[in-house]
Amino acid sequence: MSDFQPSVSAPRVWEVGALCRAIADALEARFNPVAVRGEITGFSRASSGHCYFSIKDANGQLRCAMFRRAGGLLDFSPRDGELVEVRGRLGVYEARGDLQFIVESMQRAGQGALFEQFLRLKARLEAEGLFDARRKRPLPLQPRGIGLVTSPGAAALHDVVTALRRRVPHIPVVFIPAQVQGAAAPQAMVAALRQMYAWADERGAANAANDITPVHLDVILLVRGGGSMEDLWAFNDEQLARTIVQSPVPLVSGVGHETDFTIADFCADLRAPTPTAAAELVAQPREVWLGALDLLADRLESAVQRQVDLRHQRLDQAAQRLGRPSGLASREQLRLARCAQQLRHGMLLKLERLALKNRALEADFSQKIAGHIAQHADRLERARLRLELLNPHLVLQRGYALLTDSDGHTVTGVRQAHPGDALRATLADGVIDVIVDEPRLL
Repeated sequence: MSDFQPSVSAPRVWEVGALCRAIADALEARFNPVAVRGEITGFSRASSGHCYFSIKDANGQLRCAMFRRAGGLLDFSPRDGELVEVRGRLGVYEARGDLQFIVESMQRAGQGALFEQFLRLKARLEAEGLFDARRKRPLPLQPRGIGLVTSPGAAALHDVVTALRRRVPHIPVVFIPAQVQGAAAPQAMVAALRQMYAWADERGAANAANDITPVHLDVILLVRGGGSMEDLWAFNDEQLARTIVQSPVPLVSGVGHETDFTIADFCADLRAPTPTAAAELVAQPREVWLGALDLLADRLESAVQRQVDLRHQRLDQAAQRLGRPSGLASREQLRLARCAQQLRHGMLLKLERLALKNRALEADFSQKIAGHIAQHADRLERARLRLELLNPHLVLQRGYALLTDSDGHTVTGVRQAHPGDALRATLADGVIDVIVDEPRLL
């Protein structure tokens, strides 16, 4: 009987840390985010504010950690033996190789049915593509108008308005109030959003009643402050979700605190962690744009100055090469005039484009550019006067004449002329043909 035995391939040899990370990645992909119901045991709060405990039932136990930020949002004091529902993410604490549940929110048991309903609706809408990232639109850098939907008595309204007034006081805000909590809240928010969509549509804005100068909305904010899952439940409504994805302009949701997630957040073009953060996302401070305009003005001034200096150099070179100054000077004058016209035209085009992009800041920018144009126009005028001084007609009008020989060459000395030579004397108002009699040196 043969002693041969088939070889079994050796398993992969892992580094301990690499295996822990691989397990953590597998848990992340398979389970997270996840909600768990169980009984608290071994609860303790460290001096750092972090909370450590386990959650258990009759068949198992899971080690948990809740960091200070999430622990500070608790509206009750957890106790051992209390039945709770926690939401968070499974992971591996690599230093010990322990399975660990990072708790992001905790509430007393009783909301499990709501959360299961939330997960079912989330899965169905996600399968339909309502959360597809390819549908999301970028926010405008400088909106012409901002729409705001929230409760008129909510702290979120004050927070958003305060942030917008501080950062972009020049941008108009259209506020449409809506109930954001309770059984009637979803329908109220749907109606408010549809009214806002009519504002965002330019045709709807043009026909808005009692509005002489319609505000063009480029982004919409749907916001509400924090609360329990029941408080935020109106934002998990299916009709509201479908209305959000119909927005003609980017829509930002800012509902609850950083750890709160609703169906509205997944449907919006962008989810902000808080109402104030939603306002800041659509409101670049005015100082940023004014600084950018100053930089553009400096660059434009430098470019214009380079062009003016270049034209001055060319004028100087042309003056040195003048053979018949009157003709060349006239051509250079025309050329200088064309260049000045082209330069002014180019500057006006650039100013018009900047004005279209920065209409809200047009007054400040136009004043600065007008000063630059006047300054450079003055420089061009001085250059024109310098060139005019080179015009030989000014000299001829004082009684001088320009002598040329029969070939058109300028005669500047006695030794260039001989008895009997035919010369032409150009005066201020015409020419005289002369014959050299006898050249004499002075």
